[in-house]
Amino acid sequence: MTLLYPTFFPNVASYMVMVQSTNLVFEIQDSYQKQTYRNRCYIYGANGKLGLNIPVHYSQKNRQNSTEIKIDNSSNWQSIQWKSIESAYKTSPFFEFYEDEFTVLFNTPKEFLIAFNFECIEVINRCLNLEVIFTKSDQFSKSTSDLDYRFLVNARKESIINNPSYIQVFQDKYGFINNLSILDLLFNEGPNALTYLKQNPITF
Repeated sequence: MTLLYPTFFPNVASYMVMVQSTNLVFEIQDSYQKQTYRNRCYIYGANGKLGLNIPVHYSQKNRQNSTEIKIDNSSNWQSIQWKSIESAYKTSPFFEFYEDEFTVLFNTPKEFLIAFNFECIEVINRCLNLEVIFTKSDQFSKSTSDLDYRFLVNARKESIINNPSYIQVFQDKYGFINNLSILDLLFNEGPNALTYLKQNPITF
């Protein structure tokens, strides 16, 4: 069994795990934690690494399960994020090929964060022509003997991840930026993205 969090537009390392795993289980019974990839991802913008954050309703006073976290739609976050994605990747080789698949994610209000994350993963999988068979956890266990990749939800673990490089839009300005959102790989590599995810070893 392989454990992984369903994050917002998962990073490349998480997708390598998803593609190369059998008996994948998404962890959904955890207590929500701020400042993780649960509600954020990073893309390659014109000025370098750019974070996209989903605003949520969250109280530190009462511990909340991730399935209970609702998106805060009081701001125009969907429009702002889509414009950031469009600006970052409109000159990439495959953005126009896939963009219609993503517009529905940013045109209709979303209620629960984890449901939206699964919706994003579903769209990515469709673009990759990838069928991922998975189950969802029914209880939380802090320690496990299974293949535990839940640490990938933590942005502070970034230093231990070293993905093989591929061509990125602004690479001439800032060099290769490691382990960005799967969006970066998809828009730059298109159909070759799945081959990349399958053939490169998972090493952390």
